[in-house]
Amino acid sequence: MSHPINTHSSSTHSYFCPCPRGLEAALAEELNEIAQLSAPAVTLKVHTQVPGGVHCSGLLSDAWRINLHSRIASRVLLRLTHGSYKNENDIYDMTLEQEWENWFSVNHTIRVDVTAVKSPLRSLEFTTLKIKDAICDRFRDLCDERPSVDTRTPDMRIVGFLDAHNFTLYLDTSGEALFKRGWRAETGDAPLRENLAAGLLRTSGWKPGVVLFDPMCGSGTILIEAAQIVAGIPAGARRHFAFEKFNHFEAELWLSIKGSFKPHPLPTAPTIFGSDISGDMVTIAANNLRNAGILFEVPLKQIEAQEVKPPLDAASGIMLTNPPYGERIGVRGDSALPTDEMFTAFFSAFGTTLKQRFAGWSVFLFSADLSLPKLLRLKEARKTPFFNGALECRLFRFDMVAGFNRREAAKPKE
Repeated sequence: MSHPINTHSSSTHSYFCPCPRGLEAALAEELNEIAQLSAPAVTLKVHTQVPGGVHCSGLLSDAWRINLHSRIASRVLLRLTHGSYKNENDIYDMTLEQEWENWFSVNHTIRVDVTAVKSPLRSLEFTTLKIKDAICDRFRDLCDERPSVDTRTPDMRIVGFLDAHNFTLYLDTSGEALFKRGWRAETGDAPLRENLAAGLLRTSGWKPGVVLFDPMCGSGTILIEAAQIVAGIPAGARRHFAFEKFNHFEAELWLSIKGSFKPHPLPTAPTIFGSDISGDMVTIAANNLRNAGILFEVPLKQIEAQEVKPPLDAASGIMLTNPPYGERIGVRGDSALPTDEMFTAFFSAFGTTLKQRFAGWSVFLFSADLSLPKLLRLKEARKTPFFNGALECRLFRFDMVAGFNRREAAKPKE
């Protein structure tokens, strides 16, 4: 059922990389690109996609590379054991068998999380406790001490996954979730998670050099992900990871992996643009761009979305944005209008702007509001389902064709 784990860097391990639901194919594609970074000696192999993540395998150093470079994965979980179970005692026994002392010391703090799909066990809390007890008992048997639990900022995170018949136990190599890139000082309301923003960019087909515009940029997440890709800055360049605290961590090898990426030449002219109705958000986005290490100009403007024009009068480009909902629309709106009416009026005016000014552009709007095309009076070319946490969303694509729906569009205010 279970085999002793070798923590040596030449051993192959199985990994599971969770990601936002809907981005599994994008993550698999990205992992294959990361695998090529160690060419010609490629050891990272991408296996199956399952709802919510991708299975892969490779050396410990491959897990480090994924943590450093993946923009879409939420974590990199190293599989310690996998086997069938009937009750909580089976899970305790499987956990106790693991050579935890090879991975970390009794002085490290731990946290245990368990997720389950169709598990017959009654209490996930009790199962979590059994896993924690097994780890602590193993250390107590070895050295008469037990590691402390820290649920907020643990050194080591242990993750259990239960389905109807099998239990899989993972050690988290990442620490804090990978969407926490280490640059975010300030956010607005409900910021888009960084790995979701990166996945939306990939799904939209945007590539460096293509004009990108976010007219409702908020704290700048989409712009920053794109700007870091243009600059060649890895997603994890500005943060630390749990694997740096593992026993036998090879710091020199990690430094060589971290130092092996080459930043791209800085662009000579801007191609990434943002705007927002709120001056405060524009300021926050500018600060976040600086914190994220962006050394080139990303022009930002305070303007209402329904008043925007294509930056640089570009005849084509990609607009990608996460439109606000509810209160976020009314930052400086007409407060005499009820929210529902304001919402409808805003999207109607924004749809008119897209038709009249953005012919030739591909427009991508990410929203939990499935009636968005109707509000805009536009027909989507495609809609891709995604989950933002538990919230089901769509990425709507609109191809703005010249002369599009002109007759139903009222002329916008200049």
